[in-house]
Amino acid sequence: MTTTRRTQQQRRDQAESALLNAAAELVVEQGVRALTLARVSERAGYSRGLVTHHFGSKQALIERLAHATQAGFVPGLDRLPPGLDRLLRLIDGYLGALGRVGVWNRVFLLLWAEAATAPELAPIFRERDEAFRADLREDVAAGLADGTIRPEVVPDEAAIAIVGQLRGIGLQRLLDPEAVDTERLRHSVTEQWRRALARA
Repeated sequence: MTTTRRTQQQRRDQAESALLNAAAELVVEQGVRALTLARVSERAGYSRGLVTHHFGSKQALIERLAHATQAGFVPGLDRLPPGLDRLLRLIDGYLGALGRVGVWNRVFLLLWAEAATAPELAPIFRERDEAFRADLREDVAAGLADGTIRPEVVPDEAAIAIVGQLRGIGLQRLLDPEAVDTERLRHSVTEQWRRALARA
């Protein structure tokens, strides 16, 4: 039986994935302040030197973790043109993803909430929230241009309100999963925004 040897890049990717998973589990269990390179290496079963080699510092690890938690949160949107349809699909998909709160969704919400008081997190999540709002503004602007969104809608205000609502629902789901039925909310919240934005 022949075994295929993994390339150096494959080994590197596997190690980085294991380290990020270990960091995510630690954040969920103990919070970001308890996260150290030593604890991550111990949880992942690697040497601390390897963690340092991959990330260099706790701050770099947190930044990588923050970016990893947001990758593909609502898959498939990048294939859709900007506009009202994409915006409504994003809202529906985001709420659907919250219904499957696994480690990665929990980590994102925990880090996002902690960013309000953690100087090492605040710049990362300001940037991520601005990117989220920019996507939403683009959708609203496209809807205004093609006439599917009411002309009095202000893109920046709509984007702030949508991000606030989605993140707020996410935090409520994190704190009390039984009280937040995301499947029912998917329909009601998406329809709320359709009525608020769509031209009659």
